[in-house]
Amino acid sequence: MRNWAVEGQRVECAIVYTEYANVETEKIGMREFRENLAGYLEAGKPLAITRHGETLGFYIPAQKKSRKAEVDAMRAAAKELDAMIAAWGASEDELMQQYKEIRRASRGKKWNAK
Repeated sequence: MRNWAVEGQRVECAIVYTEYANVETEKIGMREFRENLAGYLEAGKPLAITRHGETLGFYIPAQKKSRKAEVDAMRAAAKELDAMIAAWGASEDELMQQYKEIRRASRGKKWNAK
């Protein structure tokens, strides 16, 4: 799902992807999880963390993506952004100038608030 909201030259973008899967979780005790944390984080499989047999919570790892998939996703996002900029009729220099002005104003508000 993609939502594009344009206010003047400002764009807010939210991209949400959701996948559902039935995955078996391994049950491990709190102490074991704490002592072997690095190994469990690298393993990348979901865990149910228990104390005295009761489930306290779940560790659900972020899905690992290949470096190529990340680069391809960034290139696709850059193409979409270029198309949006072209549709607005703004140049890259104009956008950078507006960005710098917004940053300056934002920093000024932070300094004035202190």
